[in-house]
Amino acid sequence: MKSNIFWLLLLVAYLPIQSQNTIKGVITDINTDEVLAFANIYFPTLEKGGITNKNGEFTISNLPNGNHKIIISIIGYETYDAILTLPLKESLKIALFPSVIEMEEIILSTPFHKLQRNNVMKVEQKKIGDLKSNGAITLSEGINTISGVETISTGVSIGKPVIRGLSSNRVLVYAQGVRLENQQFGAEHGLGLNDAGVESIEVIKGPASLLYGSDALGGVLYINPERFAPSNTKSGDVSFNYFTNTQGFNTNAGYKTSTNNFKLILRGSITEHADYKTKTYRVTNSRFKEQDFKAALGYQASNFSTEFRYNLNTSQLGIPETIGIQSTQKNPLLPNQNIQNHLFSSKSKLFLENSRFELNLGYIYNNRKEFEEHDHVDQEDGDELLEAALHMKLKTFNYDLKYNLPKMGRFETIVGLQGMSQTNANYVEEQLIPDATTNDVGLLATSHIHFETIDLQLGARYDNRSINVENSFNKDFSSFNGALGIKKDFNEKLTARINLASGFRAPNLAELTSDGVHEGTNRYEIGNNNLNNEQNLQIDVAIEYNIEHMELFINGFYNKVNSYIFLSPNGNIIDDAPVYEYIQNAAKLFGGELGLHFHPHPLDWLHIENTFETVTGKLQDGSYLPLIPANKITNTIRVEFEKNWFKKGYAFVKLLTYLKQNNISAFETLTPSYSLLSTGVGGTFNVFNNTLSLSISGNNLTNRAYVNHLSRLKPDGIYNMGRNVSFALNYIL
Repeated sequence: MKSNIFWLLLLVAYLPIQSQNTIKGVITDINTDEVLAFANIYFPTLEKGGITNKNGEFTISNLPNGNHKIIISIIGYETYDAILTLPLKESLKIALFPSVIEMEEIILSTPFHKLQRNNVMKVEQKKIGDLKSNGAITLSEGINTISGVETISTGVSIGKPVIRGLSSNRVLVYAQGVRLENQQFGAEHGLGLNDAGVESIEVIKGPASLLYGSDALGGVLYINPERFAPSNTKSGDVSFNYFTNTQGFNTNAGYKTSTNNFKLILRGSITEHADYKTKTYRVTNSRFKEQDFKAALGYQASNFSTEFRYNLNTSQLGIPETIGIQSTQKNPLLPNQNIQNHLFSSKSKLFLENSRFELNLGYIYNNRKEFEEHDHVDQEDGDELLEAALHMKLKTFNYDLKYNLPKMGRFETIVGLQGMSQTNANYVEEQLIPDATTNDVGLLATSHIHFETIDLQLGARYDNRSINVENSFNKDFSSFNGALGIKKDFNEKLTARINLASGFRAPNLAELTSDGVHEGTNRYEIGNNNLNNEQNLQIDVAIEYNIEHMELFINGFYNKVNSYIFLSPNGNIIDDAPVYEYIQNAAKLFGGELGLHFHPHPLDWLHIENTFETVTGKLQDGSYLPLIPANKITNTIRVEFEKNWFKKGYAFVKLLTYLKQNNISAFETLTPSYSLLSTGVGGTFNVFNNTLSLSISGNNLTNRAYVNHLSRLKPDGIYNMGRNVSFALNYIL
């Protein structure tokens, strides 16, 4: 014990005496040599940055010795990145190249935090503001605009991400830097996240078990929280959104402040929606309410930083079943879900001379209650007490420790230890899954090797998961996985990426232990505690061709999944419901995305964007997998403009076409093709010396009556949302 205290005191004494550096510089246009005001300077590994003043100058203090990546970005210019070795002997003068394409952001979901153009793995990234400008009501609805991503929906309030045909426990969601655990095995269990305080979303399309372990077999949805304010600044903002279809709103307010060392963020949000309206009726009990609170506290010294974040999300979600009462009330009817999700996280970094340690810790407390029509208990005074038909508490602690080794020549290397400890407990008689404890541990190592025109990334990982079901059985699952990626720059215009990766998923508790009627599906499900790991191998090829006024990309993938777990009828009937058993067989998924972005000269303000997405999923016997998205074509015309009084102006018209889906499983019906027309306009004003952003968007303008193939209301013939116009205001204080 005395020895531990000694080393702790030594570490505390060591931190302040490390060298502290201040860098100064100026940012200019390479062609005109004009200074660039309000350019963003950011050190991603240090999570520290600043903004140039009206003279294009910046100063950033309290930086440690060593090699650190710097990112400089501003709209209208190519994003600049470089490695700085501190201390510097002189001030920086950096010139940026003009560009009409969107500025690049750092990719945080991959281990080496590079710009996408330098990344070996293809990652899709979208700003949350871009998703909201399209009129998305919820975060899960907004991710539909990301190439290769769809949503399994239950009305408007509940959505689950689908990445290239895989969903639920095959897609891992990260928030605040930790894995989100909220009973995601259920098709009617949504994300449990609000878009307030979210900066961007990144999507890894393909097995990412090397980086994240089990459940990342199909991909990762990585949600980046908002950054702290730059040092010695403070700001606040309020926003309000209104949606005509649901007569609903969401509003949020936030405040953040930073000194040289301490940083603080506070944000709250309230959301309420009535039943959504189709062309001919309102969908009874699709209404919902949500409250969200986020807080973050950070501390930063020259060679050490730490931050703590907390998110409380409470939601009351109506579950639509049949078309009944027509109302614009917002209090959910029965059946409904009442969910509280507490997410605690911490992220700490210790910077040595040319290496660093990173430690992420997370604790998630998911309290889920579900109420049915018959859940009334009479009391002695004659009143009725509503009791939950289902009540589960899921508590998860996870950790992620990584060490970035000193760079050795062309090699950047990371080794890591990750793990999770989870308990599930039931508090009523009805159980979807039993009381159980799950423990994970994983070891990983990955390297990035940079050459002049070729980048390589390779790695390996070992995982073990143990599941202890109370009063029943213990199971252990283990897996060894690897990944290899190559990025080749043929010239400044043409880049190709090839990635080969394996992944795995241990069977979840529902698949291992189910034994009863699953409400909402009208089937009796029987689990199988002899199920094995799902194991897959995917090859992904991405080609990008960029010239001054055009970008073209082609992505293709082939994903082979061994021991794919699925439900199959056995011909029996129990409790008047057909019996389905969990079984395993080999499966394959293949497809890709194709996109063209054209901005003709001299009409640089005009953007024409076209994408095509396709995926096919089959079992070994040739039958099709269920819940595979239909092929999709997106055509968008977008214009950008600026006036003295109207900044960052834009307008767009989009035609979204889903083709006929006739590649269906035995339990599905085909879905006809349909097209949806949407449009929007927005920009910013200067109001009382502050910035006011305004946007108006309209979706399904023709009020088309349609059903999406991934809607869980499709078997009941219930349409998706009709015409909706949304109004959004955001005022920065």
